Amino acid sequence: MEQIIEAVRGFDGALVVIPELGGDFPEFTWGSAFFSFAPDGQLPQNGQPYGTIVARNYPDDTASALDAPGRWRVNIHVDRATFRELTGEEPRSLTRPRDHSAADCVMPHPVYGALGWLAVVNPGERTTDTVVQLLRGAHDAARARFARRRS
Repeated sequence: MEQIIEAVRGFDGALVVIPELGGDFPEFTWGSAFFSFAPDGQLPQNGQPYGTIVARNYPDDTASALDAPGRWRVNIHVDRATFRELTGEEPRSLTRPRDHSAADCVMPHPVYGALGWLAVVNPGERTTDTVVQLLRGAHDAARARFARRRS
């Protein structure tokens, strides 16, 4: 997890937010990480992060079995072509059954796959490089959206 967080921190304009005990974020987010493009260092007030790491189940998201010790999941928003290339399906037409608790596999997010989100539980030897490349692409896309909004 730390390796991925550090890689994202190295992206120009990246903001990594890690909610902690006693902060302003809900308890179920403590220990998670949220990745945004924010060249001013301020959490964007409109829009979602382009990537996250979650360290436990969320109330509506339990398919990855993240409450077990040592389990966590990286979530990345990608474009349709990348989604199709890595999953073999269109985001809004997901039909294949998947084991969302499988580790070190790129697959549609168990809740937000239809919106173009990919997920990897415990990235390892097979997927860590891919995860960092996908996060770089998501970061670059967020930077481009930021630039379009500014112009």
